[in-house]
Amino acid sequence: MTLNNNMNYKSEKEFLNQYDAKEFESPLVTVDLCIFTLIENDLKVLMVKRSSFPEKGKLALPGGFIDLNSDSSIEETALRKLLNKTGVKSPYLEQVSTIGNKSRDPRGWSVTTLYFALLPYVDVIGANEFGDEVKWLSMEDVAINSMAFDHKELIHLARKRLSNKVSYTDIGFHVLPQKFTLSQLQKAFEILMDHKLEKKSFRRRMMAADLVQELDEVSAERGRPAALYQAKSKQPYFFARSL
Repeated sequence: MTLNNNMNYKSEKEFLNQYDAKEFESPLVTVDLCIFTLIENDLKVLMVKRSSFPEKGKLALPGGFIDLNSDSSIEETALRKLLNKTGVKSPYLEQVSTIGNKSRDPRGWSVTTLYFALLPYVDVIGANEFGDEVKWLSMEDVAINSMAFDHKELIHLARKRLSNKVSYTDIGFHVLPQKFTLSQLQKAFEILMDHKLEKKSFRRRMMAADLVQELDEVSAERGRPAALYQAKSKQPYFFARSL
């Protein structure tokens, strides 16, 4: 089909009825997920060990190709893949970037849309639907391990976005259990931001924003019991100034 032939159509409907989407070569299009959680005050990212070629045996981010029959958007692809990998239906999910070039995938010209997700720790150790080994990996281990494709660079992109976003929003709540202490809350924000916070100022900001509700319970940790809190359902919240 050429531009001159395009001029011969009398209507949009006639043109679309005759249009052949396969006439032009298309790149591989995928979605990759950088899923973060906290395990014993350590930031972890969910990884799979590929059981098939290409890059067989290497660690990779969970993700995959768009299902043209079931996915009506890229976000639906991301949510579907997230559910397949973790069993979680509705965590915090945010698009980070779209990356494409002819060298990132040995199968050919490739485009991926990168998302990051936050969720409280869930035990996903085992295998996914393709038989790939699934495990949580610390950021220190990410730095020293070889990764499939360009996934180490994708993790760095997602980590940078996460650190920045937590500094001015309340998304840090998404890695916490339903009940938590204020110390646990501050520690979570510090780890996600990779930045220390002043205790009194942090608590004052949280209380002023009306983000937490104190419960009539205390923690079961050793030492002095601490009051337990839960997040209020007014997310997302944007702080007027960075934490």
